[in-house]
This record gives sequence, C-alpha cells and structure tokens, in this order.
Amino acid sequence: MGVSNKSEFGMVGLGLRREMLDELLIQVPKQIDFMEVAPENWLKLGGRYKKQFKTLTGAHDFLCHGLSLSIGAPQPLDIDFVKALKAFFKEHGIKRYSEHLSYCSGTGHMYDLMPIPFTEPAIDHVVKRIKQVQDILEQQITIENVSYYAAPGQELTELEFTNEILAQADCKLLLDVNNIYVNSVNHGYDAQEFLQGLPSERIDYGHVAGHYNEADDLIVDTHGADVIASVWELLDKAYEVHGVFPTLLERDFNIPTMSELTKELDIIIKLQAKHGASKQQLSPVL
Repeated sequence: MGVSNKSEFGMVGLGLRREMLDELLIQVPKQIDFMEVAPENWLKLGGRYKKQFKTLTGAHDFLCHGLSLSIGAPQPLDIDFVKALKAFFKEHGIKRYSEHLSYCSGTGHMYDLMPIPFTEPAIDHVVKRIKQVQDILEQQITIENVSYYAAPGQELTELEFTNEILAQADCKLLLDVNNIYVNSVNHGYDAQEFLQGLPSERIDYGHVAGHYNEADDLIVDTHGADVIASVWELLDKAYEVHGVFPTLLERDFNIPTMSELTKELDIIIKLQAKHGASKQQLSPVL
C-alpha cells in the first residue's frame, strides 16, 4: 500500500521509563517524536518526579498506555479512576489514551493482563464498557491487541473478537506487532493472515518490543530485550498492508543506553521511509 497519513503526534515514539528521565531531560534524541507512559505510574507522583514529567510533557507530545482500566472485568468500572485520568490528560496535554483488550481485576487487583473469553457475550460486555469510558473522557480510546497464553471458553477467533469490538465500540486500534508474532507462535496461527485481517482505518498507532523464548512453542511477552528480526519483518509487512502508522518502541526493563535504543528507533524510521513516509514531512512542528 505504502500510503502514509500525517499523525498529530509524529511517527516514531519511545515508551518512557523513569530510568530514562535523566538522559531525556538533558536531550531528547531527534528520532523521538512522541513518548508514552502508563498513567498509573505518574498520576499520584509529586515533588521532583512530577516537575520533571511536567517539563517533558510541556515540550513534547505524550500518549498514555494504561495498565489497570481492566476493560474486560466483571466488576463495575472504577469511575473515579477514569475521571482522574481525564484531569491528568488535560493537565499534561496527553494526545491519546490506549488500554489493553484484557482484564486485570477480580475480587482484587491481579497485577497481570488476563485474557477475555472470545465470546459474543464478552463482546457485548466490553463494548458497553469502552463506550462508557469514551463518554466520560469525551474522546475515542485506543485498544491494544494483547498477548495471551490461554483462551478459556473460546467460541470466536482472536481476529473475529478484536474486529467486532473495534467496530461496535467505535474505538481505535493500537496494533502491537510483537503481540501478533508472540500469539502466532503460542497459538499456531499465521501472523500475516491475522495482520491482513485487521481494519486499516481503525489503526491509531503501533507498538514493537522484544520478548523471551521460553521454548520453541512458547514465547513470553516481556518488553525486556531487543526486537528480533521476525518482528521487524512483520512491522514491514504491516506498513505494506495498512500504510505507515506511528510506531513506538517499548522497553520496560534491561534498559540499555539511549544511544542503543535509538538504533532500534532508526530501524522504524528506515522501514517507514521504505514505504514512502518522510519523517521530516510527517512529524509536526511543536
């Protein structure tokens, strides 16, 4: 396809971890158009960290990628939390809010992302909750396809389930390329077929990350290693199929120096250029 649409927050991003603050406060590498944080990690911070974060959000575009909305949980949504997010987004000029297509709470918080059953009742449940969040925030939210290690009560394919939620909730897609690769190995499906089945018009932005090979047929999505060649190849295919979309590198631990991270950002830039995207043309002037 090779079609590129200008993004309001640029084309290449990096997930911000606190370990990166000192380097980024001195200089944000030219490769980075936007950054992403988990709002739960910053909502209640004060003092030095809050001032440092405000310095960065005042000068650069930021997105939020949530961890605890628990969109698929049976319990009622935490409305106070959603309202706190809304105020946080306004304070820091957050451009987008994304969450995982999963749940992480039951009678308490599980601190892990659990798979939602791929069923019609689950679709109805999740769609209502996404619409409720969108109504409170007064904006579309972006939902990420997640890695999962079991599919309890499965009646639909992951692709059917995901596409129905995107359409019925009228939300956007955070296309995580690594998660597609991980799931394709763990569950034995064709990664390119899954990729091609996603709706191009719903894609808001993308993620790439590293993972850990537990066994030949079991990959754990860790965000703790370099992106492997097969995932870069799948990102290349994603641009070919869907056009170039903003893409962010996630690295949550085993974090190398910024100079090492920018080598992976350069690969994103190179792949986007291959499909007709000019970083200079597509990045907004702040």
